[in-house]
Order: sequence, then structure tokens, then C-alpha cells
Amino acid sequence: MIYRFFLAIFLLTATSCQFFETEKISSETILEDEMEAINWKDIDQYPTFPSCDSALDKPEQKECFITTISTHLYQDISQKDMIAVREVYDTIKVRFEIGSSGRLSILEIEIDSLLEKEFPDLEMVIMKSIDSLQPVAPAYKRGIPVRTQFTLPVIVQTN
Repeated sequence: MIYRFFLAIFLLTATSCQFFETEKISSETILEDEMEAINWKDIDQYPTFPSCDSALDKPEQKECFITTISTHLYQDISQKDMIAVREVYDTIKVRFEIGSSGRLSILEIEIDSLLEKEFPDLEMVIMKSIDSLQPVAPAYKRGIPVRTQFTLPVIVQTN
């Protein structure tokens, strides 16, 4: 009877330790898993202008951001008295970047050569307009300010 008792205690102690063992996961493995899970093409919060502070969810933030830039750009272009010889309907692509500090800078302006001949000062007007915008708060990814790039199509149409 005593042998059975000691045998039972021995078996319990020999097998019970494996239930308390924890699997060790290296920090590199956790980092690799986390890096694979992050969608690098998406941001958590869009850049904002002071007028867009009330936008709470992501689609509203994006809409307010794009609308603010577009409205400002179209107002500046429409204030210039530009006269065309022929009827114009074309699209300009303005690529710009908002740095992690919130600074907005133009990367590239794609203008068709015919449109550039028709309105030689248009590129300068666009650059001045974008430069005159108030500073913005940068985009955020997981609480960290990040650099973002956007392409804004600008439709130029004569009346």
C-alpha cells in the first residue's frame, strides 16, 4: 500500500511539471509577427488642417483633408485672370507629401504641354497656393506621426 502511495506521488510530481512550463517566444519573433500584421499602405489618422479638427472618424478626416486642399487650390486658381485662346478641359496631377512634422511640400506637378503653353503661369499659381496653406497635423500610424504622399487631380476647364 505504501509502495502504491509513493508510486502515485512520484508519477504526479514527474508529470505535473510539464503543465507549468511556458513556451518562450523571442522578441524577434514577436516583432516579425507584428511587422507582418501591419498594413503599411494604410494610416490610422489622416493629416488634418485646423478646420478639420472636428472630424472624428477616418472617412470624415480624409474627406475634410481633400476638400480643404481642393477648395483652397480652386479659389486661388479662379482668382487669377487666365485667358485661353481655345477651349480647355484637362487634368493636372499634383503629387505632394506631408512630412511627419506636418509640413506640406509639392513633389511633382504633371501638366500637359498644351495646357502649359495655354497657361504658362499655372504651375507657379499651384505651387504658391499649396505653399500658402496653413500647417497641418501629420498622419498617424499607431500613434506615431508618419510621412504620407497624395496625388490630387486638378481639373482645368475653360468657360
